[in-house]
Amino acid sequence: MQRLMIADSSDVVRKVGKRILTELGFVVVEAGTAAEARSRCQSDLPALLIVDASLDGALDLIRGVRSMPNGKGVRIFYCVIEADLKKMMLGKRAGANDFLLKPFDRKILTSVFAGLAVAA
Repeated sequence: MQRLMIADSSDVVRKVGKRILTELGFVVVEAGTAAEARSRCQSDLPALLIVDASLDGALDLIRGVRSMPNGKGVRIFYCVIEADLKKMMLGKRAGANDFLLKPFDRKILTSVFAGLAVAA
């Protein structure tokens, strides 16, 4: 099973995301802050990482993960509330691979992640 981390300050978003993604076959780890996410990544790097753009230190978290050994192999999804090109470009420059629009639901997470769970 692939390991996936959700870094989001919202307990509800993390809980809902974890429930859906666990059903898809991921081992899901949660982090409520960028510092917590970075610390968890240092001890056990996930295959996939969802980072909320509104999380304090989100861009530094992405850059930090990219600088870790094997950090270039992590697939990072930058989660934005609207298709804000400026914010998306900042995420891309920091090292995000892809984007998720928030709020996400079962349909969105399944369409994006179902194939990634099977690919493991």
